[in-house]
Amino acid sequence: MTTIVDNLQAVHARIAAACAAAGRDPAGVRLLAVSKTFGPEDVMEAVGAGQQMFGENYIQEGVEKILMVREWEGESRSAPLPGPLSSPTEWHCIGPVQSNKTRLVAAHFDWVQSVDKLKTAQRLNDQRPDDLPPLQVCLQVNIDGGPTKSGVTPEEALALAAEVACLPRLQLRGLMSIPEAAIDFVAACAVHRRAKDLFDQINMADVLPKAMDTLSMGMTADLEAAIHSGSTMVRIGSAIFGSRSP
Repeated sequence: MTTIVDNLQAVHARIAAACAAAGRDPAGVRLLAVSKTFGPEDVMEAVGAGQQMFGENYIQEGVEKILMVREWEGESRSAPLPGPLSSPTEWHCIGPVQSNKTRLVAAHFDWVQSVDKLKTAQRLNDQRPDDLPPLQVCLQVNIDGGPTKSGVTPEEALALAAEVACLPRLQLRGLMSIPEAAIDFVAACAVHRRAKDLFDQINMADVLPKAMDTLSMGMTADLEAAIHSGSTMVRIGSAIFGSRSP
């Protein structure tokens, strides 16, 4: 039976092969393991294999998991592990953030990749505890206008980026997109390239105090196309943890 450790090795091999095909350095693509619906023991196994970054869609579930894993990490510093213990885990909120959940997100997550409204960003900024570093954020962009997808429109992204970048308890890192499934590699590259072009346009507009460095796009089915198009972070769930129960 394939283990999470084996799956992580296979995903890293896919990333390396995709980077080689695109003429890119694999060090320029970070792996976010999407652990939604999987238990803390699965995260712990992945941490033992060296994985550091984890993404959660459901806030309450994510917070409970974060607390359990961080407690385990503290205990693990003085106990042997089956694999190398990486630096402390980094937690990314990649799902919708309702107004009544912003305080939880601001207090427990390190990143939020799904900011698509100034109101949400302002609440996260105001509720970020003073003893924590600034919350790292990406703007979610509905790059292909998918009717079931969240995200700011490409036309509104520049103005939102300029406003979010001014909030002192947030640090704008980049863009995130979740386009509709494409029919083939060429079509997937085309839509991902639109996100990369928008990313470049915002950086070149000279409205940000610091250039964005993160373009989060690509999942299990389309990571090769995303890397070919310029992704700097791929969000992989099923290829690491297996199929999710309905």
